[in-house]
Amino acid sequence: MIQVDQLVKRYAGMTALHGLSFSVQKGEIVGFLGPNGAGKSTTMRILSCYMPPTSGTAIVAGYDTYKESLDVRKRIGYMPENVPLYPEMRVVEYLDFRAALKGVPRSERRSQIEKVAEKCGVKDVLRRIIGQLSKGYRQRVGLADTLIHDPELIILDEPTIGLDPNQIRQVRGLIKELGKSHTVLLSTHILPEVEMTCSRVIIINRGRIVASDTPENLKRLRKGGGETLLEIKAETAAVEEEFKALANVTQVEVTSLPDRYLQVVLHPKGDADLREAAYERVKARGWALRELRRHAQSLEDVFVQITTEDD
Repeated sequence: MIQVDQLVKRYAGMTALHGLSFSVQKGEIVGFLGPNGAGKSTTMRILSCYMPPTSGTAIVAGYDTYKESLDVRKRIGYMPENVPLYPEMRVVEYLDFRAALKGVPRSERRSQIEKVAEKCGVKDVLRRIIGQLSKGYRQRVGLADTLIHDPELIILDEPTIGLDPNQIRQVRGLIKELGKSHTVLLSTHILPEVEMTCSRVIIINRGRIVASDTPENLKRLRKGGGETLLEIKAETAAVEEEFKALANVTQVEVTSLPDRYLQVVLHPKGDADLREAAYERVKARGWALRELRRHAQSLEDVFVQITTEDD
């Protein structure tokens, strides 16, 4: 569905993309991540034919975004971070106008508007003037606009910005549902959202791809992590001595808590799981134990480590 090869974009005095290459297969939901200024929005603008690349090629649905931009635009739905809307129009008027621009036949527009309004949660505001809507509702109108012509590829740049937690869940469910019949490229800073919706993640930093894999594999390949955390009632010196003697422990961090408990963090060698050995030591010493768990690695940990290392 998407084939990007050696994509370069230069502005006056700077290079935003340095030979970017990646592909997205039909039916995938791919998270496109990176810190501010990494080149995400530039890439999305090129894929949506908003701007041309300096060099390299971007093929969408079999069409070149530079040479065959009109064919590409018929097959994509693009929702930018700041959704451009006409505030003086009613929602139904705006969606009808956008459907006409995108080539939806007049006989199908009403049913298509009702369909996307139901999906995006704007059915109850179809007669409202857009300028009178909250930011969350305006965001959902933008999403409805993106889907109005039933595109093959959906490109979403921060689709949940300005939404409350309930609305975010609804949009997350909608993205999963869309993935059954569309290809989705999703850019967001809400990393748990990516973990729950995306089958693959591409991380970009300073105009270069620094990681590309499933969220599970990225978390597995992250250096470090897997620390064992305990809260016990004991003396600091005894705790440090006891746990430093454990096999596969590289570092012991002890912090005093206000209620005379200690928070202990055991850093493992490699992927060693220290929970069982730690419990046996606590039990043997007769210490009071109220928490024992292994730190769950997250996509946020991976993101921070990869982009920091690249810096």
